[in-house]
Amino acid sequence: MATYSMGDLKKGLKIELDGKPYKIVEYQHVKPGKGAAFVRVKIKSFIDGKVLEKTFHAGDKCEAPNLVEKEMQYLYDDGEYCQFMDVESYEQVAIADEDIGDAKKWMIDGMMVQILFHNGKAIGVEVPQVVELKIIETQPNFKGDTQGSNKKPATLESGAVVQIPFHVLEGEVIRVDTVRGEYIERANK
Repeated sequence: MATYSMGDLKKGLKIELDGKPYKIVEYQHVKPGKGAAFVRVKIKSFIDGKVLEKTFHAGDKCEAPNLVEKEMQYLYDDGEYCQFMDVESYEQVAIADEDIGDAKKWMIDGMMVQILFHNGKAIGVEVPQVVELKIIETQPNFKGDTQGSNKKPATLESGAVVQIPFHVLEGEVIRVDTVRGEYIERANK
């Protein structure tokens, strides 16, 4: 396994501390007037999402985590776990609902997602940044509200609620940004 020293650290790098995988989300190289330089980082845990601050001095080392991303198909939610399948080997993986987090509100049966594994154990799910979902419930249009800047709430087939323009109707398929949780446009279907 690769090891990183203080000089190797940078934003976005994945590291392992005390057997847990982290991603560096903020990086600051500090060179005080007296004494040796050091690096102050904020790291986010892949397992529980907690953000910690850590200081690395010259000579400190950390490991590269054993992380593997695999594309898998979301099958269904059994109430406690979400079931995923590798479409090549047909191997199935169950991930607890609380370990999936916000990604769950954008998932529908049959959707392809990225599963993150740490030392062979599934620890997270990442949905595509843009997904196409059908509107299953929203208020009807009002005469005169054709292209206004006003928005109305819409419930999507995945259960998520987003704000959409008044001219978009129930039953239409829309494109949604899953990172910001916002309507982008109607899907051309």
